[in-house]
Amino acid sequence: MIRRTVAILTVTLTAAAALAGCAAEDGEAPSAGSSSNTAVFPITVGGVTLAQRPEKIVSLSPTTTEMLFAVGAGDQVTAVDDNSNYPPQAPKSDLSGVSPNAESIAAKAPDLVVLTLDTNKIVDQLERLKVPVYLAPAAVTLEDSYRQITELGALTGHPDEAADLTQRMRDDIAKLVADVPQRSTKLSYYYELDPTYYTVTGKTFVGSLFTLVGLDNVADPADADGAKGGYPQLTPEVLVKSDPDLIFLADSKCCQQSAETVKARSGWAGVTAVRNNQIVTLDDDIASRWGPRVVDLVRAIVDAVAKVPA
Repeated sequence: MIRRTVAILTVTLTAAAALAGCAAEDGEAPSAGSSSNTAVFPITVGGVTLAQRPEKIVSLSPTTTEMLFAVGAGDQVTAVDDNSNYPPQAPKSDLSGVSPNAESIAAKAPDLVVLTLDTNKIVDQLERLKVPVYLAPAAVTLEDSYRQITELGALTGHPDEAADLTQRMRDDIAKLVADVPQRSTKLSYYYELDPTYYTVTGKTFVGSLFTLVGLDNVADPADADGAKGGYPQLTPEVLVKSDPDLIFLADSKCCQQSAETVKARSGWAGVTAVRNNQIVTLDDDIASRWGPRVVDLVRAIVDAVAKVPA
């Protein structure tokens, strides 16, 4: 779900257990950075082997940063990339996840690096420097998200927190989808990545969420054979003719798009979504990441659908 990239282009388990045991004997709760999990080290996950719980994690992806903090490993994260802006307490640095530099990353002395893009074979470069790397590519399905959260939980010594998180996500999404009003005819939608009309089809991660809610994507015919990877660029004429019931803007922060700017577009006044004020402004960050806040994206979709008269 890397929107505009596609569109435009440590403490061992024994020590942790001992600390937790001492806290229990003293009647004190474990600290925020500790875990009550039955984590086992050494551990191998996704080709990564760690002898002990990592205590100096570098995250080079906004999504993995959110995942790490959500499973309780935030105290173990010592640096994140320059695009990781959530949660606010994430230790932002000048490291880049888009154009990573092995020497700069290694200078942070990490015992685990987590990233999404293997640009310039950065994984091989870091492994040659004896730095463990976990690669979490952009998710294609929700199951990919759940798997990555589960694996990060295991690698960081927080398997129970990860299991709890994925179950909450599953339950929340299932409830949201179950509450969608039933209609005799499906609503259609257009999802805008940027003002030049790059969009997604139903075969992408984002598109699958809309399909889950029961919506039809007006962009699907533009990439029927998948040759454009699910990210076609439409024309204003095609969009107007497709007449979507709903328009979702994932370019409100980056490109200052809003209901007002859409309404001002030439020839768009007759589009159903414009005429009926069914234009939804999304948070760019939430809309572009496949971490825990994907539930918020599904909620935004469901809320928008619920407001459309049956």
